[in-house]
Amino acid sequence: MSHTYDPELAAALALAPDVDLSDLTAARAAQAAELAGTTERTDRTGVDLDDLLVPGPDGAPDVLLRTYRPQGVPGPLPVLYAIHGGGFVLGTPEVDHESNLRFCRELRALVVSVDYRLAPEHPYPAALEDCYAGLCALAARAAELDIRPDRIALWGDSAGACLATALAMLSRDRGGPAVCFQHLHSPAIDDRLATPSALRYTDTPVWNRRSALISWEAYLGPGVPGSDGVPVYAAPARAATADLVGLPPAYVAVMHADPLRDEALDYARALLAAGVTAELHLFPGTFHGAAMVPYAAVVQRATTEAIGVLRRAMAR
Repeated sequence: MSHTYDPELAAALALAPDVDLSDLTAARAAQAAELAGTTERTDRTGVDLDDLLVPGPDGAPDVLLRTYRPQGVPGPLPVLYAIHGGGFVLGTPEVDHESNLRFCRELRALVVSVDYRLAPEHPYPAALEDCYAGLCALAARAAELDIRPDRIALWGDSAGACLATALAMLSRDRGGPAVCFQHLHSPAIDDRLATPSALRYTDTPVWNRRSALISWEAYLGPGVPGSDGVPVYAAPARAATADLVGLPPAYVAVMHADPLRDEALDYARALLAAGVTAELHLFPGTFHGAAMVPYAAVVQRATTEAIGVLRRAMAR
């Protein structure tokens, strides 16, 4: 199917990675090769990096939190809790290393990237419970880390955005740490894959319907996606209005030619119906993963807007 992309993005499509989740071992190896040395070769000026191990969920391994602290900025600092994407089956903190450095410098905040367990080896709810354990550890160590536990914002991309908004629900329901804001970038939140965009964008670059099907099967288990009884913590698009009441304000960034587009639009409307402050921005001519072309004007616009939105939310 022919799709219309922003000219700068269209010119870069030849460089778009072919994400083939049908061979997960090969996909992970390709990503590892691509990311090899990322942390060491990236300019870290003005930022202190540290890896912190915190207790995981009961009976599970410790959770690694990679922290980015701006040098010379007095605390206590607000916190951006960052959850990487990767279809629940790929990814490490290195995936968002460059963007986390930028967030740290420009937000003058402690950025924390959580290294959660991946499916299918660790299906739902392992990743979400890891994210919750990391969030609780941050709040418990607020004095030690010199942070503001009342200014913790969530940022998630794709599957990471699913985990971010599910984490906001889970922490609310368990009486856990308060979350002041959630930034959801191209959220993957509906396992049913029945929206018009999910049915239309079957051949888009980076992410398409086939990838989404494999991803949800890995996360929820074979035969589970689309069935009755999938919890809202697993697929937040299934939430009723009552499930969303009391969630923190949200910003939802949506890519145009993305199979996940319409579930994100629907979720923003559902938040509004529940009385949750929600801001929505659809970026024209984009596809899922368009951030891989950081020089494109539309991508720069999305990044600049994200920083501005987060800065305002975390400064209150």
